[in-house]
Amino acid sequence: MTVAVLLADDERLIRSALATLLPLEGDIRVVAEAGTGTEAVSAFERHRPDVAVLDLDMPERDGLDVAGHILSTSPGHAVLLLTRHARPGTLRKALRLGVRGFLGKDADPALIAAAIVEVAAGGRYVDATISAQALISDIPLTERETDVLRVASDGYSVQDIARILHLAPGTVKNYLSSAIGKTHTTTRHDAARYAREHDWL
Repeated sequence: MTVAVLLADDERLIRSALATLLPLEGDIRVVAEAGTGTEAVSAFERHRPDVAVLDLDMPERDGLDVAGHILSTSPGHAVLLLTRHARPGTLRKALRLGVRGFLGKDADPALIAAAIVEVAAGGRYVDATISAQALISDIPLTERETDVLRVASDGYSVQDIARILHLAPGTVKNYLSSAIGKTHTTTRHDAARYAREHDWL
């Protein structure tokens, strides 16, 4: 069975190369291409491909944001993320969203094609190097602390963070206080910035 693929990457050269090479490596048909996250969402809605292959770093909406949209509207859909930088926090968030595949952008097209076929069949494919980095990560923040800092980094108040994450304001303050202590900073914004600089978010 031919696997229909949406290919989203803001680097036109890489996108064009993959669009040409992937069908040569497996029973794959690229049904749509996109250069931004916004275009990727529109292309997904229009074509409903079997697999969405998304660059993690895209303008307007990044790969995680697009993956979150796809998986919230089509739970269980096959999404494969490509990235130049293996960030343990990003991998964990992607897996929590339901992303089935995670590969480096420098992977051989044959490997990307194999991963596409694997996730299309309901399996999971995570690059060994990326998963190893995630396993050895020594991030001191808890999952809830990273969630709170991620929202705080967008400039939201404690009340807004509580509303967005469906938590009590007092609970949010406790998480922020703990995260500030663990990052050795003095404000929630500094803590969020520190966490992002260390690829914890």
